[in-house]
Amino acid sequence: MRPYYLLTKEEILKELETNENGISDQEAKRRLEKYGYNEFKEKKSKTMFQRFLDQFKDFLVIILIVAAIISGFVGEIADSIIILLVVIINAILGVIQENKAEQSLKALKKMAQPLALVIREGVSKEVPVREIVPGDVVILEAGRYVPADLRLIETSNLKIEESSLTGESVPVEKNSDVLEEDNIPIGDRKNMAFMSSMVTYGRGKGVVVSTGMKTEIGKIADMLSSVEEEQTPLQKKLEEAGKWMGIAALIICGIMFFVGILRGNNILEMFMTSIALAVAAIPEGLPAVVTIVLAVGVQKMIKRNAIIRKLPAVETLGCATVICSDKTGTLTQNKMTVKQIYTINGLSDKKALIIANLCNDTKIVEENGKLRTLGDPTETALIDFAFKLGIDKRKLDEMYPRIDEIPFDSDRKLMSTFNKVDNLIEVNVKGAPDILLSRCKYILDNENIREITSDDLEKIKRANEEMAKKALRVLAVAYKQVENIDKENAEKDLIFVGLIGMIDPPREEAKEAVEKCKTAGIKPVMITGDHKITAIAIAKELGILKSEEEAITGAELEKMSDKELLDNVKKYSVYARVSPEHKVRIVEAWKKQGQIVAMTGDGVNDAPALKIANIGAAMGITGTDVAKEAADMVLTDDNFATIVAAVEEGRTIYSNIKKSISYLLSCNVGEIFTLFVATLLGWAEPLLPIHILWVNLVTDSLPALALGVEPAEKEVMKQPPRDPNEGIFSKGAGIRIILQGMLIGALTLFAYWYGVRYGKERGLSFDEYELIGRTMAFFTLSLSQLVHAFNNRLELKSVIANGMFKNKYLNLAVLISFLIQLIVLSTPFLRNIFKVTLLNRELISVVVLCSIAPLVFVEIVKFIRRR
Repeated sequence: MRPYYLLTKEEILKELETNENGISDQEAKRRLEKYGYNEFKEKKSKTMFQRFLDQFKDFLVIILIVAAIISGFVGEIADSIIILLVVIINAILGVIQENKAEQSLKALKKMAQPLALVIREGVSKEVPVREIVPGDVVILEAGRYVPADLRLIETSNLKIEESSLTGESVPVEKNSDVLEEDNIPIGDRKNMAFMSSMVTYGRGKGVVVSTGMKTEIGKIADMLSSVEEEQTPLQKKLEEAGKWMGIAALIICGIMFFVGILRGNNILEMFMTSIALAVAAIPEGLPAVVTIVLAVGVQKMIKRNAIIRKLPAVETLGCATVICSDKTGTLTQNKMTVKQIYTINGLSDKKALIIANLCNDTKIVEENGKLRTLGDPTETALIDFAFKLGIDKRKLDEMYPRIDEIPFDSDRKLMSTFNKVDNLIEVNVKGAPDILLSRCKYILDNENIREITSDDLEKIKRANEEMAKKALRVLAVAYKQVENIDKENAEKDLIFVGLIGMIDPPREEAKEAVEKCKTAGIKPVMITGDHKITAIAIAKELGILKSEEEAITGAELEKMSDKELLDNVKKYSVYARVSPEHKVRIVEAWKKQGQIVAMTGDGVNDAPALKIANIGAAMGITGTDVAKEAADMVLTDDNFATIVAAVEEGRTIYSNIKKSISYLLSCNVGEIFTLFVATLLGWAEPLLPIHILWVNLVTDSLPALALGVEPAEKEVMKQPPRDPNEGIFSKGAGIRIILQGMLIGALTLFAYWYGVRYGKERGLSFDEYELIGRTMAFFTLSLSQLVHAFNNRLELKSVIANGMFKNKYLNLAVLISFLIQLIVLSTPFLRNIFKVTLLNRELISVVVLCSIAPLVFVEIVKFIRRR
């Protein structure tokens, strides 16, 4: 059948088997059984236990669990408990984050109002919104939410706020006329009212055509429920790295076990050594360190007005290559503002504003000692602007009281008020320039009133066109004085005063944020429900686009196939007059181009795109609950600049996570190298399993966390975004990790060899010189790793020349870890547990020199790389 907006009133009533007196309660019950309740259906969500089990599907986590079980089986209960504890805490954090995302449809459901005013059997009555059915006749009044999708059959100055559904920045004027064109965007369906929008002005009557999931907002709810959650780049890379590390660990363990057996070593002893190697190969603290670093990053984000709802979203934001932003309230102030007044000689501005204030229904109220305007955004803009110039509407209303009016009408496109001025009545008129100008016979020229000339008309039309090119919404004002009220002739032979142009202006900080995006290699894209000319003007002022060819409308987009959009998506920086489906298509097209897409939005219409984007950012002030629940982050100040600041913070956090990963893995490689080479050489155990676990979970953890809060580097927003497909070990990072780890391992082996040789030369027993060698290996391994933490602060720059001790948290972490090692060495009870002994000055000097060596070596390599 044809869309409802193409049908006449009679056709609508016939199609839905109803009339202007509405259906009966009995018929409503019958239709309720047929169509169901006017509410959204929800998918059955997973139980908390199911979500908890899902956290253990990661390969790295599985390997850790296996290692924990084996450790427990061979008697290393402490090792087993520590590993399992890390895994369980990580799983609990994951469940908490996932649970928040499940609230999207519940928030959508809450948007429907509990009661609606309907006509049934000729009597108006309130019924629960969920019991409204197709065919019901609904009465709309200012302040009421629209309870279902309606085809309007009667309107009187009706305006409906649809910004949360269409992106329109001002309330939409509605009528009951039949529309002629097919495939009209939602924002242009003037004879329709949509569920969850709000009536701001006038009244009307409409027939329910769709309820529940069949409404426009219901379709969005359905789209929202069908969107699949996807992993972030870091999650994918860590999972991939975890698999390779796990496989490598098992292979090396197997090789080492059989080599040891062939050399005649004890089977149980070799099994324990293999377990130690498995513990060394898998960075047990990595999941916890990454989670904690992200959590700390979240706290930093809050200080920059960005609340992160899902921890992994932080690193995704850091590699964003495209930011698709709504216009109204994000790039602009979401407040109509007068920008320009035109009068014939520039001396009648005050009179123009007086007329605009008198012919105005805005109310001024005082709340908590502050004045606030209530009314249509266009009218409040006129009041606010005049107030700044010392014109107070309240005083004008007292001086020139309104005695009658002709309300605004969409056919006339004019509003007139009759105000008492001394012994006369002044008719004050505002409205569309072309309509009002045709009613003017005179013009106010300074303080003189004279007949309007063709030259005057040409100047006024030129001024109107110039304002329109700047995307200003233009109102004309005029007046005349009469002795009696004559509404039929009131709007004839008027005196033209001037034009007033207004716009929802860009945020002052948004332009700087857009420039920052470009410097950082991020493409800003405006997606709005507003008209193309407005979108282009704002985008040009912000620097988002240079040529009008970079802008496209929803209607033009509709004609494109997905393939055409994919091929051309990089050309466009502005999308105007778009629908929810368009937003999803745009985001998907960018993602198919291999880009990481951030999407900002506030309305119900933005929720699917927020959900499907790599990072969805909802508005905290104007955002609907639906948008907030669907998003990964919420901007508490509704500001585009905040998401750019969040990108900067995200880049820093990701860089710090890489530093932590690089540090932990290079340390683990050192441990693997030490044990594997020692086995091949036929040496006794230079390190015991307890040494490896101690270093991994105690000594390494604090510096790794401290690297996670490394201050941002100055060039962080002057670099292009990293390739979304770039691996954690790309650009030589993997080779550097291996080489640095081998260096630490070689130094540890050297310290062990030196200690053993030292004991043999002095005629000590096997157990005695093994104890010395193992002590030197244990402390060289731990202390060299602490020193190596400073190497990871800067990838290419010299850490010595650029403030080695600038990270106070790293200084404290290294100091604490060092003191812990000293306590182990100096306490007899702990020396017995760790099977280590006291060292003399010569042996301590060797340990210190071996521990400092990684810093010297890496500094030399960095110098060569810079050259």
